[in-house]
Amino acid sequence: MQTDFDVAIIGAGAAGLMAGIEAAKRGRRVVIIEHNPKPAEKIRISGGGRCNFTNLDAAPKYYLSQNPHFAISALKRFSAHDFLIRLNQAKIEWMEKAPGQLFCRHSALDIINWLMSEFQSFGGQVWLLTKVTILEKISSGFILRNTRQDISCQSLIVASGGLSIPKMGATGLAYEIARQFGHELVPTRPGLVPFVMNEDSRGGLTGLAGLSTTAKVTCGDTAFTDGFLFTHRGLSGPSILQISSFWREGLAIEIDFSPHQKLIDTAYQMVKLKPKSSLIGLMDTHLPHRLGLAMLENLTIDPQKRLAECGNKTMQILSDRLHKLSLKPTSSEGYRTAEVTLGGIDTTTISSKTMESQIISGLYFIGECVDVTGYLGGYNFQWAWSSGWAAGQVA
Repeated sequence: MQTDFDVAIIGAGAAGLMAGIEAAKRGRRVVIIEHNPKPAEKIRISGGGRCNFTNLDAAPKYYLSQNPHFAISALKRFSAHDFLIRLNQAKIEWMEKAPGQLFCRHSALDIINWLMSEFQSFGGQVWLLTKVTILEKISSGFILRNTRQDISCQSLIVASGGLSIPKMGATGLAYEIARQFGHELVPTRPGLVPFVMNEDSRGGLTGLAGLSTTAKVTCGDTAFTDGFLFTHRGLSGPSILQISSFWREGLAIEIDFSPHQKLIDTAYQMVKLKPKSSLIGLMDTHLPHRLGLAMLENLTIDPQKRLAECGNKTMQILSDRLHKLSLKPTSSEGYRTAEVTLGGIDTTTISSKTMESQIISGLYFIGECVDVTGYLGGYNFQWAWSSGWAAGQVA
């Protein structure tokens, strides 16, 4: 037995639900197929359970892609402000935690429940715990053989995400479908992911797990200044997650633990005003005490040594360690903890206006599976809303 739909969507995440709402609004008979027991799990866990659902500055320059112009159309036609209007209409309370970064005030479930209710109010169906087994192209559209009930559809939207966080059900299904229908893939890798450091690559800074500060982290020509965290396995925090999308295995990163205040300048002032000041006292003005102490001990410099007794060579060594610490990560933590997947389905053969395949009529790719990856801070959810909206207008 086979059920007929106008539109079938694979994946009940942010992009899939948005596309489903827009298609169903147009009177299309829509089904979303999801192999997980619950919809939108990435929304649920993101932002500490409050979902950083967009960024008010979600411009194309904050996205990585081999085709940097691809995201322009969708982001412009359905912007962060457009999404915010819908949340306000749904009376979902939100807050701005950092400039431009918007979160649910109460719970990410507020957005999930709203999306599901909105979709179902237009007659949309969500089939959970349903796995697509075979996908066939026919003259009138597609046949989806699955573990619940085979269906046919005129339009097929693939919104099954990338490879990040496999424990939540991430698979390479979208990439398999893309290959099946002749689309090329941009090589994938984990993005927005912590670094792993072995003992030799930690720069002598051991025993600091759990310590956080602010740092400027640079890789090549790219730098981010934000929160920085030492972990048991290596390095994390927003500055590290951001730079990880630009890092490649074998490259070093440079860390400035005091990007807004130079050690030499502070030392000069302290010697004049407080001649008996110690080195650890100097470091404490720039760093958490444990970090400053670890740096001095690693350099075998007495923390209690007076500043006035330190020569230029010692001060330059300390300054370089504080402002220009070079570390070479052993690896990233991989897809296990990566927030996103970089690379994906090549956009060369996808319409930037509709997300429709230019190879197979009626086939659409949206969200994370496409070679469009945003910075940390709500950009990737906005891409999901924008690309889903674009496909939903025409599918």
